[in-house]
Amino acid sequence: MSHKIVPTISSGTAGPLGVLHMPRLWQKMCLGAAGKLADGYANCGPGYDMMLLDALGVEREALVEFVSSKKPTYVEFEKFFTANATNLDAAAVAGLNAAITGYQHTDATRQAILSAVGLPDGKPTDAINLNNLDDWQEFHAAEIA
Repeated sequence: MSHKIVPTISSGTAGPLGVLHMPRLWQKMCLGAAGKLADGYANCGPGYDMMLLDALGVEREALVEFVSSKKPTYVEFEKFFTANATNLDAAAVAGLNAAITGYQHTDATRQAILSAVGLPDGKPTDAINLNNLDDWQEFHAAEIA
């Protein structure tokens, strides 16, 4: 049985194309293709994953097939987007990045994450940083504790 890995690249990280969340999507998809993605994490699911694919005009099934068959490096992953995206221009990237940084979880989700990591309700309030805290808590539980 292979070891399952919690992805820890933040959705707030961009690669050379300047697209936020793309490095995280790559990590999750590669871990998923290798059967190593931690339980509870989507290989390429709703939320930021589909927000990215929809904004850039990339077909989910084609990307899943590419990652499953090629197990690409990060640069190869970006090259797939360069070759296959129907909407990969500066305006689309800027709009996507603004949507990602501006996304807010529901109050209940925010409160649940902050409670799980031992912080009072308050800051952070943005989904990127809340998701980071959640990932780091999951990583610690799986690998350190």
